[in-house]
Amino acid sequence: MVAALGGLLFGYDWVVIGGARQFYEIYFHLTSPSLIGWANSCALVGCLIGTLAAGYFAEGFGRKKILLVAAILFAISSVATGWAYSFPAFIFWRIVGGTAIGLSSNVSPLYIAEISPADIRGRLVSLNQLAVVFGILFAQVANWWIARPVLPGADPLATLQSWNVQTGWRWMFSAVALPAIVFTLASIFIPESPRWLLVRGREREAQDVLARIGGERYADIEREAIDNALKLERSQRRSSLRELLGLPSVRRVFLVGIALAVLQQWTGINILFNYAAEVYREAGYGANDIFLNIIITGSINVLFTMMAMVLVDRVGRRPLMLFGCIGIGISHLLCAWAYHAHAKSEIVLLLTLSAISCYALTLAPVVWVLIAEIFPGPIRSQGVSVSVAALWIASFALTYSFPILNAALGTGGTFTGYGIICLLGALFAGFFVTETKGQSLEEIGAHVVH
Repeated sequence: MVAALGGLLFGYDWVVIGGARQFYEIYFHLTSPSLIGWANSCALVGCLIGTLAAGYFAEGFGRKKILLVAAILFAISSVATGWAYSFPAFIFWRIVGGTAIGLSSNVSPLYIAEISPADIRGRLVSLNQLAVVFGILFAQVANWWIARPVLPGADPLATLQSWNVQTGWRWMFSAVALPAIVFTLASIFIPESPRWLLVRGREREAQDVLARIGGERYADIEREAIDNALKLERSQRRSSLRELLGLPSVRRVFLVGIALAVLQQWTGINILFNYAAEVYREAGYGANDIFLNIIITGSINVLFTMMAMVLVDRVGRRPLMLFGCIGIGISHLLCAWAYHAHAKSEIVLLLTLSAISCYALTLAPVVWVLIAEIFPGPIRSQGVSVSVAALWIASFALTYSFPILNAALGTGGTFTGYGIICLLGALFAGFFVTETKGQSLEEIGAHVVH
């Protein structure tokens, strides 16, 4: 639960900008698509930095300490972003907050996967995704609660001097400081990953952690499995990333991890969170209705993520990936038709909710589960780091490019592109994603290496 708190802060910090941006853009006088895209996506540069650092530092210093550092960065950056009075300061602290997201998004699922029994690992890694979506909903409700009603037809000067533009958006960013402090204090008391402890030769500590998870018998069985896996790795003398990449099967799993990460982002779902105001304004909704629509999307996101936690260890990873790609793709293509046909705004809302439902039920949790599972033990943290780095690069490209694509192609044309990518993703999942349900991490790793 404590590790999943990182997911909650990740979700809040990532999505809070969707409600705040219509006010800080006026405050900082942002008008060009490139500046709007940069302000909305700059945190993703920090996500990439945090992700690249997480792989190295999680191996050297352990999973627990990196989670603690992420918690501290969340607390500091949320307040500093909210009370930035210049655009460069705002950008700097958003990047610092993004670094915290990169660290927690990398280490939280890795930590949960390494500390969880195999039969419920999918559900527990999905708990991190559930925390992310609760963080998203928390941000959406906080934005709605903090923002004061927007008066239609207000002149530019009155809008600039309004409470929302001068102060409201600041509290939207700062509201997450309290749970960040709770995460900081709680991170001090969580145990270290038993797999990391055994790699470091700290056998007594690893035994104690495993016993706390499932009792002494579970600890003995799990420790023996981890020890055998470590011995196999050492006997093969393939503990380095470079040597393992000499194996075609390992290169393939790296490419699959990267492709999964890129696919998850280029489904376009995050546009519905980060650019909700544009998406629903184009459909005919007013400023005050947009906040309500955003809360509806967040609630649907939470509901279907909770359903996914039950399904991921019953149905399996691969069937959910196939269903999700096809469902999101069809929803996006129908949404594009609705924009072109100038259909009722309620139809656009329903189709975006359909896409979010499919995403929350499938790709949102399943991609994180697969990324945490598919890599062999000696390079798990590096493999997760590379995959999550690809995810944040793809997310930056998606978020930065949307204002530009939207201006050039229109909202309908842009969602047509996302829909086609999703259908191509279904083909990828069908041919290249293998099932990992019910297998231990050691069994999955052995299949890859052999």
